[in-house]
Amino acid sequence: MTHHSDFISILQLSDLHIMATPEDRLLGINTEHYFHACIEHAFAAKRHFDLLLLTGDLAQDPCVAGYRRILACLEAYKTPCICLPGNHDDDELMLRVLRSDRVSCRKQVFLGNWQLISLNSRIPGKPGGRLSNQELDFLENCLIESPERHALVAVHHHFLATKSAWMDTMIIENRQAFLARINKYPQVKAITTGHIHQVMDIKTATLRVMGAPSTCFQFTPGTSEFSVSDTAPGYRLIELYADGRIESEVLRLPEPLVELQPSKGGY
Repeated sequence: MTHHSDFISILQLSDLHIMATPEDRLLGINTEHYFHACIEHAFAAKRHFDLLLLTGDLAQDPCVAGYRRILACLEAYKTPCICLPGNHDDDELMLRVLRSDRVSCRKQVFLGNWQLISLNSRIPGKPGGRLSNQELDFLENCLIESPERHALVAVHHHFLATKSAWMDTMIIENRQAFLARINKYPQVKAITTGHIHQVMDIKTATLRVMGAPSTCFQFTPGTSEFSVSDTAPGYRLIELYADGRIESEVLRLPEPLVELQPSKGGY
């Protein structure tokens, strides 16, 4: 993949929760409308993106029609795009539908002297996350085979606590094994996740750990039970520099959600 500026620019979009039809609503809001609004907002500033990264829960009701609408939207921006699955997705269906010259579910992408490694943390039929031995071995092989490249790892589920008790029941179950592999390879500079519908940006001794907002509704931070807020949908911008430095920020739509219908029963 070619690159023409001082850094590699990634637009991270997460937790779209696209419904079976464009008119369907989730917790009172039209998730598809807000997905389009977020990506339009990101491109309206005339930014250049080298890659779009969608970090899971693309669909709320996985179906061919929904994934095809996502594909059509992404194709219109003529920018390479990588999609990875979340707990609400059907990863086999994603692989079949999200497949074109620009859009794919590729698990390893080279970007200048960086590599992006995408992992599948989905446990079929369950909301929580786990990384299989196959995924962990894939991660390690990518790092062994390209030791000269800085690495950004993307995965749907979070592996650091959010301080929301209900959300942290869905944390990656084998996060210690995940971090044990990561910590062996200093070229891993950052990990970015979806799932939490809120911002996370933590710097450890060796890593930057980022979580993205949702392109639809957000979860209320620091809550013991399921809770959503009217905070505006958003997305994360990530800049990868040749020396291994990362710059990142979260941007949001200018207005909060007005149609949101909070529910205590989840979604």
